[in-house]
Amino acid sequence: MAAVDAQASEPLLNESEGTTNEEPTATPAVEELNPKTIRADFNGVTGALAITTGLPTLIYVLYYALDAVPDAKVFDLCALEGYLIWFFGLVGLFYIVPGRVIDGTTLRDGTHLKYKMNGVNCFLVVLAVLIARGFITQGQLPELVFVADHLLGLITASIGFAFVLAFFVYFKSFGNPKTILAYGGNTGKPIFDWFIGRELNPRMGMFDIKLFCELRPGLFLWVIINAAEAHLQYRKFGYISDSMILVNIFQFIYVIDSAVLEAKNLTMIDITTDGFGFMLAFGDLALVPFTYTLQTRFLATHPVNLGWLGVVGIVALKSIGYYIFRSSNSEKNSFRQGDPSVAHLKYIETKSGSKLLISGWWGVTRHINYFGDWLMSIAWCVPTGFYTPVTYFYSLYFAILLIHRESRDEAKCSEKYGDDWKEYKRIVRWKIVPYVY
Repeated sequence: MAAVDAQASEPLLNESEGTTNEEPTATPAVEELNPKTIRADFNGVTGALAITTGLPTLIYVLYYALDAVPDAKVFDLCALEGYLIWFFGLVGLFYIVPGRVIDGTTLRDGTHLKYKMNGVNCFLVVLAVLIARGFITQGQLPELVFVADHLLGLITASIGFAFVLAFFVYFKSFGNPKTILAYGGNTGKPIFDWFIGRELNPRMGMFDIKLFCELRPGLFLWVIINAAEAHLQYRKFGYISDSMILVNIFQFIYVIDSAVLEAKNLTMIDITTDGFGFMLAFGDLALVPFTYTLQTRFLATHPVNLGWLGVVGIVALKSIGYYIFRSSNSEKNSFRQGDPSVAHLKYIETKSGSKLLISGWWGVTRHINYFGDWLMSIAWCVPTGFYTPVTYFYSLYFAILLIHRESRDEAKCSEKYGDDWKEYKRIVRWKIVPYVY
């Protein structure tokens, strides 16, 4: 999960797969390689500027709402050095650690990009190093202490790096006239194109900057920060609470799942459609690791003991959300592939030739997978109790993200299917939450 509006990432920062349940049709021929963007998302330049200033400010506000360490430095050279070692160390692992090479989806010029899939192997190397350091230092783990003590400086370093990276990929996009630009990032307005991402697949050889940032620095740092906060709780109180363990396990599973399923991101909207600019760079590198860890950061200094009943209830909520999310996406993918196991499902055949499911999971709401994903987000927040609304930021932010994504999909499908979409909405009434929205 990814980004401000990432697919799972939002893989994503948030893990929802795909936007519709339709059966895909052949991609129409495109006469112009890089058509001009007519309609800019986020209200154009005004929205881009608001988000560019607002979200970094929000991260600092959330930091001080929870941590408020008196002697913490906003500008911390040690933290900057540590962040650069972290980022470029992961770049080095990308090249060193083995992984299979696969083709991406067909681009609009008819070519395929090659992608090295070694995310899970790199993640395991990071974990192995961390575990080894635990044994060597007899549990002192100075690296985790460093992360907890320099968190504010790391926030500033990640935000600054996101700005620099966004400028780098923006200017790089002008270097080759054959570069494929994102449909949404070619307005000709520098501020907006820099924000939304002008180039579709900025890369250096086989090193794809967008996919790397989506799945490596921010997601892996998320796990490291959670571990650092658990370590901090142990240093302060002499034990690790069941709530801290639960949140760490839930979010670790999310990250390892994203790494294992790295290849699936090649069909996500972030990779296939969105450009890589400040929006995704900031979301991947700063928003994810420093807002998705609010729960463990609170619990580090405010332990919550759930007891077995609380643990079972939260695990049940998480399991229900996961079941809805995975089974609905599985049903959709099976339908797209013509699997006989879903031959009984009802659908509308549109004038464009696509088929829209109106039974099974996709007859309940038009984005039932979003509902399952959102339930899981609540399970991440509930272990912190109800002492502060700050720890529920992720669930609220995720709800806004999903609603925005649903509105984008609604506009796209309404334009694509016309009257067929109106009929589909009449049959499948609810958007995300059954009988509510």
